[in-house]
Amino acid sequence: MNEVKNELSPQVANVSPTRRAFPRRAFLRGIGLGAAALGPGAALIGSASKAFGDSSGITAGDAALLRFAAAAEILETDFWVQYNELGGIPDFEVPGGTGNPAYTAALKVLDGDMDQYIHDNTEDELTHEVFINAYLVSKGAQPVHLNQFRTLPGSTATGSSGKLRLTNLMQLTLDTSWWTRYRARFFNPDLDPTFVFRQAVPDLHNGQFTAIPRTDADLRPQKHLQAIANTAAFHFPTIEQGGNSLYPSMAQRATSVEVLRILISIGPTETMHFQTWSDKAGNAPPLTDPTNGLTFPDLNAPPFDTENFQTNLIMPEPCHFLSRSLPVCSVIRPTKTNGIAMGVVKFLTDMGLFIGQSPAFFSFLNQLAQEADAARREC
Repeated sequence: MNEVKNELSPQVANVSPTRRAFPRRAFLRGIGLGAAALGPGAALIGSASKAFGDSSGITAGDAALLRFAAAAEILETDFWVQYNELGGIPDFEVPGGTGNPAYTAALKVLDGDMDQYIHDNTEDELTHEVFINAYLVSKGAQPVHLNQFRTLPGSTATGSSGKLRLTNLMQLTLDTSWWTRYRARFFNPDLDPTFVFRQAVPDLHNGQFTAIPRTDADLRPQKHLQAIANTAAFHFPTIEQGGNSLYPSMAQRATSVEVLRILISIGPTETMHFQTWSDKAGNAPPLTDPTNGLTFPDLNAPPFDTENFQTNLIMPEPCHFLSRSLPVCSVIRPTKTNGIAMGVVKFLTDMGLFIGQSPAFFSFLNQLAQEADAARREC
């Protein structure tokens, strides 16, 4: 991972965590960029105006939004690299690992091009983190790196690079309610925050399961390996639908038109990822893992054979948006902006992605999220 970043962007690969540039409110003390004696996001980093295309500074709030986005992309890149090492296509674009033929074959049961899709998704996230950090540097703002938190052991199965990781793919608890949320016509989490959408794979939400072979012992029996590949196939869209909501939610807080452009240009790529992976997850073969009882149901058979579970419904069904007094509309949901960054941190933490991480890691990530959530759009 470090080698990848060094090759593509040496100017941002080895930067340090942010140091204090301005006094901040007490609850944001110790990290990030801030506005001296002003409200959140009120100071310009650098000088001059916020006009589109201007090479001058950006507000502290806009920098905080981008810093959180950069951190999220670094974390995404970390676990996508793990997937690419074992089930993708390691090459000069996404180096690291040598591939695991058995795991790759299990992924290809869902689609013959899974390895190519994994590779391309990995490269996309890598370019996102490198670009955002480089943009921050260009505006005189502190970029983000998380290298000091690369402490988690990863897979030792054939094909893994054996590098230390930021994220843990071996104890995942997946909320697959996005499956029914995007098929529901009458409920939108922005308007119905207490409504509980049904899980597509209830077992994944009720336990901890690996999405990659931990060792070569996980390559057998075949149904166990296929269950691991199925878990990965549901993890992919579960993650990407998070980015699907994160970017439009943060965009509502941006002041600079250029920062807004960044957020609304990267966000749709996450949507493209989500729809691709949503389609592939629907191809996961129904089975029960003989080693742990994890069951993947047939979503096209009773009791799941309804519009809320039908596997070929990969377009967002229309739902109420903004107000029930308006016509239904096919939209990304949720996109409410309040608390979005802290919500993403909770989402990833509940998933088990950070099991084994240090208190310092959580403190750093939470403070980045607090900075982003404190940002306000300035007129």
